[in-house]
Amino acid sequence: MSGSTNSVSPSSDYASISSGDQSLQRSRRSGDGTRVIVRESRHWHDVFWSAIFVIHMICLGFVLAVLGLNRFRISDRLNIDRYTQRFLGNHKGLTEDYWPLYAVAGGIGVFISWVWSLLLGSYANEMMKVSVHILTTYLAVVSVLCFWCRQFFWGGAFAIGALLQFLYVISVIDRLPFTMLVLRKALKLVWGLPKVILVAHCFTVVMLLWMSLWSFGAAGVVASSMGDEGRWWLLVVLSVSLFWTGAVLCNTVHVIVSGMVFHVLFNCGQEESSSLPPSSLVDSLRYAVTTSFGSICYGSLFTAAIRTLRWEIRGFRSKICGNECLLCCVDFLFHLVETLVRFFNKYAYVQIAVYGKGFNKSARDAWELFQSTGVEALVAYDCSGAVLLMGTIFGGLITGSCIGIWAWIKYSDRVIMVASTAMLMGMVLVGLGMVVVESAVTSIYICFAEDPSLIERWDVDFYNEMSKILHSRLQHRSARAREVLTTA
Repeated sequence: MSGSTNSVSPSSDYASISSGDQSLQRSRRSGDGTRVIVRESRHWHDVFWSAIFVIHMICLGFVLAVLGLNRFRISDRLNIDRYTQRFLGNHKGLTEDYWPLYAVAGGIGVFISWVWSLLLGSYANEMMKVSVHILTTYLAVVSVLCFWCRQFFWGGAFAIGALLQFLYVISVIDRLPFTMLVLRKALKLVWGLPKVILVAHCFTVVMLLWMSLWSFGAAGVVASSMGDEGRWWLLVVLSVSLFWTGAVLCNTVHVIVSGMVFHVLFNCGQEESSSLPPSSLVDSLRYAVTTSFGSICYGSLFTAAIRTLRWEIRGFRSKICGNECLLCCVDFLFHLVETLVRFFNKYAYVQIAVYGKGFNKSARDAWELFQSTGVEALVAYDCSGAVLLMGTIFGGLITGSCIGIWAWIKYSDRVIMVASTAMLMGMVLVGLGMVVVESAVTSIYICFAEDPSLIERWDVDFYNEMSKILHSRLQHRSARAREVLTTA
């Protein structure tokens, strides 16, 4: 790559990602190919979405309090049943019947998150292999248990999930060695930043505080006298809200970690890189919850769903050979999702952290950077995000299973309702622990695309391996392109 010959200017001083005068030091290439620093002002971006998120939190908090209080100790305390008469049909319960189950779910989720993080740091290879292989088995086992309990819809859903997971792992099995290498290096980075890990744990506590109110309202819905249809609709709305809230907190941590990792890689090998300025983490945190918060709220609505769909389509597309009709349909979906990825991708958060841009501009700039340097081929080959997502889903399934067993013993008619919402709580909490590693991975790729010498100074062997894989993937793409042209 041409970028690998560029050197960092000795006068470049990235002593902090940002400074107290709301300005930012930005790295660019000068005419002679060296790296220089350009200072830019921080501006508020996507303020509309931050306002929507805050209003949503306030309104939902009020609704959750009302739903929980209506069934707390006294049935229909606030006389809400008169508005739901058309949905009446099941026995009445109390909020405190189900709230302890959600409290335990939160505790299990935090426990799994912290234990998983510790095990990743100590036994990285083993834990990542567990994430890949055990999820298929667990989904299959849960499917069998659901069929045994005559929950045919959920049994079928988990069976399909197990099949899709198995097909995906088979389709990317050759990529796993490189994925494991990237994840090990990302872990090496984040474990060298204990204060950043502490900040991530603090956000987990914040998420727990919100979940205490969320679960209070959810318990009130489960205990209500509405029929199953009414309860399910309410729980779906509450679950979407919890997913968005969890995504916002995860991506806030993502921005903070990305800024710090970029800082470490930029200063690696320089005299002043021996220690981080005390203000750098505070500044990263401040910008994440102020000027960049709207961009985080906006991106959190779409990014996770689009990239998950992209992983699945890539896996199927790589295994389709003979069926031209199916290949045509998958290619159409693939190009549609690829277009969306240009506007919604997780690499935007690194650009937000370092340069303070709006979300869409950050996403486009990150994707154009990958396309222009060819690093997109390397990003597409890497499966680290999918592996971390597998660990997140597995943690959620463990949480949901434990609470589901307890609910089956005490309230057999509410098992699926309680277990599915508890699983979502577990996924959000485990995801907060995983996002620290994922942020390091995204920062590594952005740094490699902007200036490969940043990675080379940090770890020469890793740089050589990345360059080797990138060269191989670019050759593979060129060969496929020539094959398509020859066939046409």
